Amino acid sequence: QVQVVESGGGLVQAGGSLRLYCVASGTIFSISTMGYHRQAPGKQRELVASIAGDGTTNYADAVKGRFTISRDNAKNTLLLQMNSLKAEDTAVYYCHGRIKETRWSFWDDYWGQGTQVTVSS
Repeated sequence: QVQVVESGGGLVQAGGSLRLYCVASGTIFSISTMGYHRQAPGKQRELVASIAGDGTTNYADAVKGRFTISRDNAKNTLLLQMNSLKAEDTAVYYCHGRIKETRWSFWDDYWGQGTQVTVSS
């Protein structure tokens, strides 16, 4: 069984920084894409940033130049460094991993429980 757990959210003033951490654990054969999505009240969940196994990154336009995503493949961990935070970044942030449990498994999507990020203006 696979678990994906986030940590690192909190309250910060506009212009400040936060780091979000995510770790995937359990029976894991391989992880392809990992990323963070977010959902603000009354809005749909949206992609914030993702990173493939080879390190290729993808960012939402709203966070380009402010957020940096990185991963440690050996430890199955993900880091999202968020700088120059704005009030509109306020949301629940969810870690996602596309994971294969065994060599013969299909790829499945796993989500963390979410962590709240609140940016005060």
